[in-house]
Amino acid sequence: MSGADRPVRVRLRPITLDDVALVDRWEADPVAHGEFNDFGVAGHSIGDDVARGRVVDHLHGTLLIERVDDAAPIGTVSWRPVQYGPGTESRAWQLGIALVPEARRKGLGTEVHLLIAEHLFATTDAFRVEASTDVENVAEQRALEKAGFRREGVNRMAQFRAGARHDLVLYARLRTDV
Repeated sequence: MSGADRPVRVRLRPITLDDVALVDRWEADPVAHGEFNDFGVAGHSIGDDVARGRVVDHLHGTLLIERVDDAAPIGTVSWRPVQYGPGTESRAWQLGIALVPEARRKGLGTEVHLLIAEHLFATTDAFRVEASTDVENVAEQRALEKAGFRREGVNRMAQFRAGARHDLVLYARLRTDV
């Protein structure tokens, strides 16, 4: 699905000071954050980063996801660099997404992955955008595939989450992918 032929139900926007309390509440709530984002670390307030303009920079970013029809915030999407060699030519962006429970299983994650990949390809020189998810997170795997990400393999026991090690499925979308 390309950007031109998809429905537009979500948009990405910067997190503002008005959003800080809500985003902090999501971070502190294991239900809102989701079972596949349970890393057992207390979230820090994003407020200082927002106030200092450090939520998005040349090395990482977090944007708010909101529904287009009513401007309701429904989650966040973030990215950070992954290096596969020296220099920026070997840098890829690794994505992370968290949707509130009422926004899950509606195809919105697919739209978010499309939007963030398009944004990163348009605003950076990255050739590769990737995401990994728990092997049991079938909904996220479907969302990535529908957004044009290709499954590349399994990173065995790569993530420590919820008190145990977990296998992750790696997906990527390249600048040259249609």
